Amino acid sequence: MSGRYPTMTKRPPEVIALAVLLFAAAAIATVVSFSLFVPGTALDRMWNLNPAAHEAFAAQAGHTATILLLAGVLAAVAGAGLLRGRLWAWLLSIALFGVNALGVVVSLLVTRDWPRSLAGILIDALLLFLLLRAKVRAFFLNRA
Repeated sequence: MSGRYPTMTKRPPEVIALAVLLFAAAAIATVVSFSLFVPGTALDRMWNLNPAAHEAFAAQAGHTATILLLAGVLAAVAGAGLLRGRLWAWLLSIALFGVNALGVVVSLLVTRDWPRSLAGILIDALLLFLLLRAKVRAFFLNRA
């Protein structure tokens, strides 16, 4: 494969930024998951930011918390793998942001919240664009 892509040995800055974002997402997912598994803590105050989400999540707290915890673990693993230049982490990151984009579209269909959904779609599109840029692609594909 190295013949098809220019050699890229230095980690592109986009990779660092995406890894940091994945670590932040992992931390947020873990905190939200914990607040659903263990209600009544000081963390419950965060739900004041989005009471509708809390109502929806609390109805299925066990399932939602488990899924969020899994998503957090996957995000942390993907972030660590990106920093190490692992192809599987690049592919996992593409999958995570792609699935998130699909989730935003489903949310739009359910809630009709155009401003929030449009922002989510644009952010996911930007993150996928960064992952699929030629120099980022070359960094991971030349290491495979």
